[in-house]
Amino acid sequence: GVGRSTAREALKLLEQDGLVLVERGRGRFLSSLSALHVERPVTRFESTTSMLAALGFEAKTLVLAVTEDKPTDAERDALDLASGGSVIRLERLRSHHDEPLVYSVDTFPRELIPGPVKHVNWAGSITDLLAAQGHLMVSSAARLQAVELPADPAERYQLAGYGPWLLITERAVSTDGRHILYAQGYHRGSLFAFNVLRR
Repeated sequence: GVGRSTAREALKLLEQDGLVLVERGRGRFLSSLSALHVERPVTRFESTTSMLAALGFEAKTLVLAVTEDKPTDAERDALDLASGGSVIRLERLRSHHDEPLVYSVDTFPRELIPGPVKHVNWAGSITDLLAAQGHLMVSSAARLQAVELPADPAERYQLAGYGPWLLITERAVSTDGRHILYAQGYHRGSLFAFNVLRR
């Protein structure tokens, strides 16, 4: 029920993803890659709130701090901010039955959220909050590395002694290509793993 050009384009995309193989003179065939399925692929873009719910955690969010501030050099670069701009920096802890799961620091340009910061419910999904303001996040560039939690939050929030954490540092962009979020999420190394298909 679709035109030939639409069908050709769809098959071309499946071929680029490695799901379909083309054998000249014989036709198109499903590749062996189509038989593999990965739970929680590292390439899937989702909010931490959605990820924790999908993993079965009844996560509670504790807002540790919300500040309006000048960006650090790293934040300014990640968000492509002009000098003079300010940011909102949100520090939170997600836990499950009093077990810490994720410590995070999310930073975004101040102008994305109208009104005073004290009038905003910061416990929910930042992805949903920004989308409600017309800034839909569609993708991000992420870096994953095993680290120890920085000494300051580890001491201040009694998070020492949980072993290495999986730090995911992300720069997220909206549908119009604007950098709208710089996130640093420290995930408990003993509780979280992400998977990837290799080919």
